[in-house]
Amino acid sequence: STHFESVYMQQEDSWDRDLLLDPAWEKQQRKTFTAWCNSHLRKAGTQIDNIEEDFRDGLKLMLLLEVISGERLAKPERGKMRVHKISNVNKALDFIAGKGVKLVSIGAEEIVDGNAKMTLGMIWTIILRFAIQDISVEETSAKEGLLLWCQRKTAPYKNVNIQNFHISWKDGLGFCALIHRHRPELIDYGKLRKDDPMTNLNTAFEVAEKYLDIPKMLDAEDIVNTLRPDEKAVMTYVSCYYHAFSGKQKAETAANRICKVLAVNQENEQLMEDYEKLASDLLEWIRRTVPWLENRAPENTMQAMQQKLEDFRDYRRQHKPPKVQEKCQLEINFNTLQTKLRLSNRPAFMPSEGKMVSDISNAWGGLEGAEKGYEEWLLNEIRRLERLDHLAEKFRQKAAIHEAWTHGKEEMLQHRDYETASLSEIKALLKKHEAFESDLAAHQDRVEQIAAIAQELNELDYYDSPSVNARCQRICDQWDGLGNMTQKRSEALQRTEKLLETIDQLYLEFAKRAAPFNNWMEGAMEDLQDTFIVHTIEEIQGLSTAHEQFKATLPEADKERQAILGIHNEIAKIVQTYHVNIAGSNPYTAIDPQEVNAKWDKVRQLVPQRDQALIEEHARQQNNERLRRQFANQANVIGPWIQTKMEEIGRISIEMHGTLEDQLTHLRQYEKNIVNYKPKIDQLEGDHQLIQEALIFDNKHTNYTMEHIRVGWEQLLTTIARTINEIENQILTRDAKGISQEQMNEFRASFNHFDRDHSGTLGAEEFKACLISLGFDIANDSQGEAEFSRIMSIVDPNRMGVVTFQAFIDFMSRETADTDTADQVMASFKVLAGDKSYILADELRRELPPDQAEYCIARMAPYTGPDGAPGALDYMSFSTALYGESDL
Repeated sequence: STHFESVYMQQEDSWDRDLLLDPAWEKQQRKTFTAWCNSHLRKAGTQIDNIEEDFRDGLKLMLLLEVISGERLAKPERGKMRVHKISNVNKALDFIAGKGVKLVSIGAEEIVDGNAKMTLGMIWTIILRFAIQDISVEETSAKEGLLLWCQRKTAPYKNVNIQNFHISWKDGLGFCALIHRHRPELIDYGKLRKDDPMTNLNTAFEVAEKYLDIPKMLDAEDIVNTLRPDEKAVMTYVSCYYHAFSGKQKAETAANRICKVLAVNQENEQLMEDYEKLASDLLEWIRRTVPWLENRAPENTMQAMQQKLEDFRDYRRQHKPPKVQEKCQLEINFNTLQTKLRLSNRPAFMPSEGKMVSDISNAWGGLEGAEKGYEEWLLNEIRRLERLDHLAEKFRQKAAIHEAWTHGKEEMLQHRDYETASLSEIKALLKKHEAFESDLAAHQDRVEQIAAIAQELNELDYYDSPSVNARCQRICDQWDGLGNMTQKRSEALQRTEKLLETIDQLYLEFAKRAAPFNNWMEGAMEDLQDTFIVHTIEEIQGLSTAHEQFKATLPEADKERQAILGIHNEIAKIVQTYHVNIAGSNPYTAIDPQEVNAKWDKVRQLVPQRDQALIEEHARQQNNERLRRQFANQANVIGPWIQTKMEEIGRISIEMHGTLEDQLTHLRQYEKNIVNYKPKIDQLEGDHQLIQEALIFDNKHTNYTMEHIRVGWEQLLTTIARTINEIENQILTRDAKGISQEQMNEFRASFNHFDRDHSGTLGAEEFKACLISLGFDIANDSQGEAEFSRIMSIVDPNRMGVVTFQAFIDFMSRETADTDTADQVMASFKVLAGDKSYILADELRRELPPDQAEYCIARMAPYTGPDGAPGALDYMSFSTALYGESDL
């Protein structure tokens, strides 16, 4: 401060004298000071045209001081009155005085009144304080330091001898030498001539403005045509060169550090993007597949459902196995990425919402749940359709028989033949009607069976239920009509019966015995032609036993047939003996002996056909039993083998035999042996397909299903891959941290000793005991608990309550790691920004490689501080985000 006051006093004493000696200096100062002010005001989005006019209200003067100092001044007055302007200028002058500057003969009134001399003096004071005072070279500062810096930088150049800040710069070679010393590619110094000052000066001014962001503050003609250029103007312009070049070395060092950090971050981000894409693809596949598996829209035919079952088999054999591998690879990539992040002192990777490994596992579990439910639904639906086809066929058979029986019955009941019939004919008609009523009652059960089958088809959602219901309704309506018509005819015959007396008992007896026997034969034919469904040998044996019992009743039925035919023979004998005039057939029934014999022959013909069908079904069930045993024999071997291998892998992962490379080699050989077992799984899949094609739904010879074997096999492949990945990550950690094999064995021995349940993880208390055994001082007090909580937050960042061996190794080795920190990166950015609290895009592009500069620009948030310039970027929040201390 004292040194600055003496420098300023010397300048102030000569100020009036300088301007009186050479008025051209005022012109040079005005141009230089205006350009210097605008070089800073442009950062705030404004500029000045007339130095004394534009600073009169004090607003741009206060803004200039805020930009060059990086500090916030008092709130300015926005009024246009003189008092407001004087207040603003006083605030600016007070701020300058607060920086240790003693202002002499400069008052706010002179600035407000537009006093050019005082305004130029004030600007020169600001330049001295903020652009020149802090220059320091070999224990010299301010003007002397700047002059020494120019002499040192231009010493190697011929025809350059810097002794002052006026005539030493007239030929322009001094400016060109400074530029060439720091940026030799910008000027071909060898082609410059001392006797061509205009070219030299214009070259330096244009290059500095275009490539060094130094505005053109001097005019070449003024410099050449002035006997002694203005010292203050030259000093101001030269100070801009000093500030532009003095930080070059620091910027290069800072840029290298940032490049290194950004390269690591870019690589990690690429791994994160790869994880996100793979996770998104897998989740999208699951999202598309689950609705297909959850679709329970039934098909109307067995063929369509069989096609669905075949599509499901293709999914299990072709589409799902690659996705199982992708899921395993996703977990491996996630673990590898987390290891690299820990080694580079980066925060743990947190995937996007819904894309955590646990989210993938949950989605996969939902897929497998839907898959299992879909297979069960397919099999149940096939059973349902099989049952529906059977019921529908049974309905059609019974309905056809009933419709055949009812054919012509309505016309018969509506016939008024009794009106012209004789007494014997009336009696015959009455008895015939009684026989019909008996026959009608016998058919009641069949109608009820038809209605019951139709109801069951409706309950089972049969696809052709409308036509079934319509046919059933027609049968029921017709049946009701037959009942009504039967009742009416009976009443008519009973009214006529009083006039009629003769009844032919033999015809009546024949009709009464022939009708139920005929119904029995029709029922027997229905049963012999009825289809059947069985799933076990016991069921087919039950049907065979029932059939044998039916055959045992045939002799008694034949006796009944002979008796009925005997009645008819007796009638024929009476007619022949007594010459009875009988017109037509039996008046009491439509059944004749030929029909009885024809139906009896049909029953005898259907019996051997039923025998053959039962024999064929018995053979099919024996073949199904063979398939069950064939599958069970293999499944009872493969299932325990998978369980044994899972247990062996678990033991290998916690035992210490040889180096990590030996364990890795052992595990890979183990993996190869497991993969070589795949043909046995494929063979079992083939047997399982034969069982499903045979529609076998249970197997009492084994507790293993194909689903159990598939899940166990997939878990076995995933477990061996995950175990191999853990060993690879341990090798990566060991090599990156410089851990010896003995240390690794010691860590493993300690870890296994406290892993009491051999789960591969340590609980909090087990981990604490392990640390104490390794020499960590964790006291049993509040301070010790706090230290242990800090350690747990490192090894268990997700607060799962357990510590894995990988996290344990990372913790044991990370204390000695030499890594970058957020503060170091922040300090490097500050160097590039010229000690500003923000940085500009052009500064990043100038100091960093293009790809990394654009990387920073795309991710840095806009700077919101009061001292910010247009396009200012916040490098502080960006630096903390790189290390997980804020969001990037």
